[in-house]
Amino acid sequence: MLPNFILQIELINIFNLLTIFLDLSKYYVRYTSMQSYTEENYLKVIYHLSLSNDGLITTNAIAERVQTKAASVTDMMRKLAEKQLVSYQKYQGVKLTDTGKAIAIKIVRKHRLWEVFLVDKLHFKWDEVHDIAEELEHINSSELVERLNEYLKFPTNDPHGDPIPDKNGKFGNEVFIKLSKLKSEQTGILMGVSEHSSPFLRHLEKLELTLGKRIQILDIISFDGSVELLLDNKKINVSRDVAKHLLVKI
Repeated sequence: MLPNFILQIELINIFNLLTIFLDLSKYYVRYTSMQSYTEENYLKVIYHLSLSNDGLITTNAIAERVQTKAASVTDMMRKLAEKQLVSYQKYQGVKLTDTGKAIAIKIVRKHRLWEVFLVDKLHFKWDEVHDIAEELEHINSSELVERLNEYLKFPTNDPHGDPIPDKNGKFGNEVFIKLSKLKSEQTGILMGVSEHSSPFLRHLEKLELTLGKRIQILDIISFDGSVELLLDNKKINVSRDVAKHLLVKI
C-alpha cells in the first residue's frame, strides 16, 4: 500500500482536477444556440479538408472523415447552407462561406489551446489529449478562451506543432517542410506532425522523436523510401510513411 502522505497528495490532485472541470462545466450553459455540436464538427471537418483542396469538398470525402453515410452528410449540408455557413452545390460539393470558415477557425483555436492546457498544466501525454479537446472545443465563451490563452502565455503552437490562430483567426506565417522532402545530409528541427493518431504519436515517443529535437538525414533508402536519421547521436530508421508526417524547420 502507498504511504498515507502519498495518498493525501493524490487525493488533493484529484480534487483539484475535479474542481477545474466542475468550473468548466458552468460554461456549458452558455453553449451557443446558433450551431449544434454536430454542426460545428462538420464545419471543422470541411475546413481541414479544404486545406488540401482549393475546390469544392465532396460529400463522400466528408462522409469518410466523419465515418457516416453520404446521405447523412447531404442532409447536414442542406442545413448548413440554410444557415449560410456553406455554399452547397448538389452532386458537386460544398465550400465554407466566410462566416462558416470564421466559426471553424474559432473551433480549431479552442481545440488547440485546450490541448496545450491539457499537456502543459494537467500533464497529459500528447497522444491522450485529442478526444478531450474535442469536447472542450464546444464551450462557447470568448472570455474563457482569452483568459485561457493568457494563462498559457499566448502559445503559438499546440503540442503537435499545429499553429494556433489568434483571436482574429489569423495564423502565423511560419512554414514547415515534410521530412520526406529533405535530402541526404540536411538537418532540421522537428516542429510538428501531420498525423495525430495515438498509435503514431506513441511510435514517435518510442523512437524519442519529439518536438524540438534536431535531426539529420544520413541516408534515404531507394528501395522503400525509408530514412536513416541521426538523433541525439543515435542512428534510427523511419519508414517513408512516418517521414511524410514529420514537419521540420531547416
